Amino acid sequence: MSGTTSATVVACAIVLTLAGCGPEQPKSPAPQAEAPAPAPPKPPTFTVWAAEDPDGANLDRILIVKGWVDANGEPRDKVFDVAWSGNRRPGAGGRLPPVGNTVDLENATYTNRIGGAELMGRWTDSAFDPKRPALYYVRVLEIPTPRWTTYDAVRNNLPLLKDVPATVQEREWTSPIWYTP
Repeated sequence: MSGTTSATVVACAIVLTLAGCGPEQPKSPAPQAEAPAPAPPKPPTFTVWAAEDPDGANLDRILIVKGWVDANGEPRDKVFDVAWSGNRRPGAGGRLPPVGNTVDLENATYTNRIGGAELMGRWTDSAFDPKRPALYYVRVLEIPTPRWTTYDAVRNNLPLLKDVPATVQEREWTSPIWYTP
């Protein structure tokens, strides 16, 4: 498929499991007995699924972005690759290599020979601290497509702009899910 990019992911579903997060306290067997403290929350697990727009570009990967404030009061964030297309494997430092690029800059087209029509994955926050607030959101990246300036240049027989990237990876994201202790 070639043509303009739509940057629309048709579907993105998130299932969040926060086992043990409720204020469950067993009833005491005798009026004077103390109820045990509730169990600390278990790390959240996210199951994510995304499908491409049938008229758009294939999907590159699904990411989860975690944000929190550290012990020094500094905001932090970290991005996790959860699901990706192809046979790529994370390399040094856990970084996933790029999906590739099928963009034809002379004609401002691309093909869906790379990427996937659907992606699904599951991720558990292994660094979860039940005492610290955190937020999580899902981001879905498409494969590279021509940037709008590339379409305009080709359509109007103009040179590509030197200081602007000729391709872009469109992305969609969800609303954040907040965890508050």
